[in-house]
Amino acid sequence: MSTKIERVTAAGSFQRVVAFLRNDTRKRIAGGALALASPLAFAVSVDAGDYDHAPAGTHLGLLYYQYSSGEALYAGGRRIDDNARVRAQVGIVRAVKYVDIGGVTVAPQVLLPFGSVQTAGTLNSASVRNGMGDLILASTVFLYKDDHRRVLGVTPWLWLPTGQYSRSRTLNPFGENRWKFALQVAGVMPLGQAFTLDLVGDVQYYGNNRDFGPTRRTLSQQHSWDLQSHLRYHLSPATALSLSISQFTGGETKIDGASQNDRQRRSRASIGASHFLAPDLQILGSLGKDLSIENGVREDLRVNLRMLKVF
Repeated sequence: MSTKIERVTAAGSFQRVVAFLRNDTRKRIAGGALALASPLAFAVSVDAGDYDHAPAGTHLGLLYYQYSSGEALYAGGRRIDDNARVRAQVGIVRAVKYVDIGGVTVAPQVLLPFGSVQTAGTLNSASVRNGMGDLILASTVFLYKDDHRRVLGVTPWLWLPTGQYSRSRTLNPFGENRWKFALQVAGVMPLGQAFTLDLVGDVQYYGNNRDFGPTRRTLSQQHSWDLQSHLRYHLSPATALSLSISQFTGGETKIDGASQNDRQRRSRASIGASHFLAPDLQILGSLGKDLSIENGVREDLRVNLRMLKVF
């Protein structure tokens, strides 16, 4: 089962609000930082164990809570402001169903994010459109699985422009007013009895937002790449600890064809734990932060909580 929104936050994958924030360079960069700071910016990040296989006929209901904060603003890899404060709280409702199609397990799923982003300090004057996010459709195809827990899976992701959006706001972290598509590939490899390594990679493509800003300009964006690795240590069949590292690259934006010089290169690390309270109920939590960033607000803290119910 693949991915939560990131990471709605998740890092990421929606418009960088850049040039229309007047001509002041710092405010222009800060506008881009707002979009990059949103928890939806890295929208196909996965939790450790997300690609573990489940038998056909399994139904899952998941509820996520995500909190993130940061205040250091970077441009071109340099720290230019220590008071660009951003706080985000996001929820996600997700449903997954495992089915058998011609002997291949497929897991269609739907996700709906919602939440709020608050700004302060240098970014205090920014206006934010909070509320319901874009509806997300996905379907993991398990190309390979065996009795040794080895898995190879592929997941196409599609974001529909259904979320709340206002072109007059500085930031629209939940509704982007454009289509998006991502293709994700993941492998799960047990390392003996106690450890499991998950390797995940994806490429994301962005449609145009033709109603960007008060003057209705066109926002376009180059594709982006995300690589993730998760090392799990199994304390028992019900409990696991994890160490995760990810690298997000690309995604430079243009407004009416003018490059905004906001290409991303962001690395992140987190630690986490998961536990089955009962055979049909699991809780998961993780703590993380950015290790490095090229443009945007650096995250000092990210908290992810998840409850999973098997039906």
